[in-house]
Amino acid sequence: SDSLHQKIEEVQAERGTIYSEDGQMLSTSIPQFDVYIDFGADGLQEQNGKRFRDNIDSLSDCLSILFKDKSSNEYKQILQQGFNEGDRHFEFKKNISFRTYQQLKSFPLIRLGKNKSGFIMDDKTTRLNPYKLLAYRTIGLDRDNAQKIGLEQTYDSLLKGRSGRRLVRYIAGGASIPIEDYEIEPETGKDIVTTLDVFIQEVTENALMKMMVSNEATNGCAIVMETKSGKIKAIANLGRTESGNYTENFNYAINPSEPGSTFKLVTMISLLEDKKINLNSIVNLQGGKWDINGKTVFDSEQHGRNEVTVKQAFELSSNVGMAKMAYANYNSNPSLFINHLHSLRMDTLTGIDITGERKPVIHMPGTKLWSAISIPWMSFGYGIAVSPLQTLVLYNAVANNGKMMKPYLLNAVKDEGAVIKEFTPTVINEKICSDNTLQQLKVCLEGVCTDGTAKYLFKNSQYKVAGKTGTAKVSDGNSSYEDKIYQSSFAGFFPADNPQYTIVVVIKNKAHATKVYGAE
Repeated sequence: SDSLHQKIEEVQAERGTIYSEDGQMLSTSIPQFDVYIDFGADGLQEQNGKRFRDNIDSLSDCLSILFKDKSSNEYKQILQQGFNEGDRHFEFKKNISFRTYQQLKSFPLIRLGKNKSGFIMDDKTTRLNPYKLLAYRTIGLDRDNAQKIGLEQTYDSLLKGRSGRRLVRYIAGGASIPIEDYEIEPETGKDIVTTLDVFIQEVTENALMKMMVSNEATNGCAIVMETKSGKIKAIANLGRTESGNYTENFNYAINPSEPGSTFKLVTMISLLEDKKINLNSIVNLQGGKWDINGKTVFDSEQHGRNEVTVKQAFELSSNVGMAKMAYANYNSNPSLFINHLHSLRMDTLTGIDITGERKPVIHMPGTKLWSAISIPWMSFGYGIAVSPLQTLVLYNAVANNGKMMKPYLLNAVKDEGAVIKEFTPTVINEKICSDNTLQQLKVCLEGVCTDGTAKYLFKNSQYKVAGKTGTAKVSDGNSSYEDKIYQSSFAGFFPADNPQYTIVVVIKNKAHATKVYGAE
C-alpha cells in the first residue's frame, strides 16, 4: 500500500549567482516558500486534536502580527475550519520570503515539526535580475518554460548544481508530503564572476539608449573591451518593439551584418602589409564617383575631391579611394586579399563565451556569389557580413600593438566564496601585421578623429581618440538598398597614445532617418 502512495522526487538545487567584476549581483536565485497544512497529520489528530486546540490562539496572534492581512480571530476561524474538515492539503500561503519562513518556523505549534503541526513548507527558487535591463541579453534568462540564453546558457552546467532527491507520500487531492529522514540534499550551483563592470555597462547602455531614442533607430549594440586583456567590460543590445520602446530582445553584438566603412581598416592593413601603397601615395577620387565593370562606386559625402593622399582618402572615408586601390592591386589575384581576411580572422568566429555567435559571411573566388565587382565592393565593407564583435577584436588588436586578444566574459568560478577556477587573457594572434604597418594605421585612425569624418565628434575631447566611422546602406529580407536604411557605426580606442579601452557601436536606423552618418 505504501509503495503505491510513495515516490522518489527530484529536488532542484539552488542555482549559482552571476556577479559583475566589481562584485554586484547580476543574476541570483532567491528562495521562496509555499506553505500547506495537512490537518490529518497523526501528531495533530492525537488525543482528539488536543495539541491543535492548545496552540491555536497563540498561533493565530503570531500569524496576524507577521502577515498584517487578517485579525487574530480571522486566522483562528480559517484554521478551525480546515481542522474540522480534515483537509489534507490546505493551501495556506504562497511565495513567502526566506525571512518570513524563518519567523514562521519559530511560531507555536509550527515549531514542533511537520508531523505534530501539519505545516509543510515547500521551497522553490525564483531567478532575479536586480539590474533589470542591464546587460540582460548577455547575462541571459533562466526560466522554467523558456530557453536559456547568454551566460545562463553557456555556463548552465556550473550554475545549476546537482539535484537532490526525497521520498514523498501522496495524500488526497494528488498532493505530496515529504517523508522525514528520507532525503539527499541538493548541491548548490557554483557562482560565476564576469568581466562586466556595472558602472561602464550603465554608461554604455544609457549612451546607446539616448541615441536610439532620439533617432528612432531599429536596433543597435555597443561593446567596450579592455584593450590589453580582451575582457568585455560592457555589452549593450537594444531593439525597438512594436510599441516603440527599447529592450534587450536580441544579441546584435554577435550577429553578422554588412560593416561598411569600419571594414576599410582591413583593406588598409592588406595594402600596407603587401607594400602596395604608403600613406603619401596618391589616389584619384574622381570627385567621389567611379564606374567599374558596369557598376558605380559612390562616396557617401559629396566632397568633390580628386587627387589626395591615401591617408586623406581614409580620413574622408572614401569608398572610391579604397575600391580603386583594392581593384588595382588584388583584382588579378583576389586570393591574396582573401588570405589577409583569413589571417585577420574576419572569416572566423571570435570564440567568445556566449552561445549563439553566428558565422561571418565572406564569399570566395570561384564561388557562385563571386563577381567582377567583389573585390572593390568588399574593400569598403559591402557584400560581406561580420559581427560588431569581430570588428571590435580587430580594432583592439591595432590598439594593442598588433596582439589580437580573444574576447571573454568570465573571470572566475567560485564555490561558497572560494575561487576554484580562474580565466586569464588569451592571445589568438601574436602579431597581426608589422610594426611599420601598425604605425601607419594608428596615424590614419587618429587622423579620422582630428581631420577626418569624426573631427567634430571629438573636437572637445579630453583625450586623443583613434577610430573609424562607418555608414552603410543595408538590405535585409524585408528591404532593399533603395529603401535608404543606413547602419551607422564607430570603432576605435582611447586614449590613442596609451589605449585602455576599445569600443564599437553599431546602430541600424529606420528608413529615411534624420541622422545616418556614423560621425553623427
